[in-house]
Amino acid sequence: MPRMKSSSPGRRGPKPKPGTRDNLVQAGLRMFHTDGYAATGVQGIAESVGVPKGSFYNHFASKEVFGAEVLDAYFDRNEDRLRGMLCDAEIAPVARLAGYFDDRIEAFRAAGFVRGCLLGNISAEIADHSVLMRERLSMHFGSWTRFFEACIVQAQDEGTISDALPAPLLARFVLNSWEGALLRMRAETSDEPLLDFKRTIFDLVLK
Repeated sequence: MPRMKSSSPGRRGPKPKPGTRDNLVQAGLRMFHTDGYAATGVQGIAESVGVPKGSFYNHFASKEVFGAEVLDAYFDRNEDRLRGMLCDAEIAPVARLAGYFDDRIEAFRAAGFVRGCLLGNISAEIADHSVLMRERLSMHFGSWTRFFEACIVQAQDEGTISDALPAPLLARFVLNSWEGALLRMRAETSDEPLLDFKRTIFDLVLK
């Protein structure tokens, strides 16, 4: 099903400049990830790309609509990595999954264990208060889960993972556990929660 557009027709004012919309979304991505949704104001987003606050509303009906598009951009940016690492038929499916998490753990080490996953951060911050963003979060978590599920199904078919539990359940558990580990990582500024996650998932759950 094609993704619904979350923007609205432009409001009164000068014609929007080409590229401004994408620049605003990219600024929102950076600022939401660094400072959080609530702490990031429309004024600051607009100023960061050198446009007046009114220009923001030429592109987005509200901050909530803008936030939904930022979530789309975040998932789109990471989908290529998911596809590249988890859909490579030349690599065994369990090795693909392990390699993906090794890559992510190394990235969080390099970043100093800050920021975590924007989807998880926004879920904790505003999912209770915005139906639009909650629906968008659910959609992207579902897409992410299906990448894991495809690997697990293949591994079960090959006999390298037990089929005692269904692949969709295992995939959801893996993602839920990863998101929890990222929260603990940020609280402790340590890779220990991530390493605990990887050991438990690959030594016990995906066996």
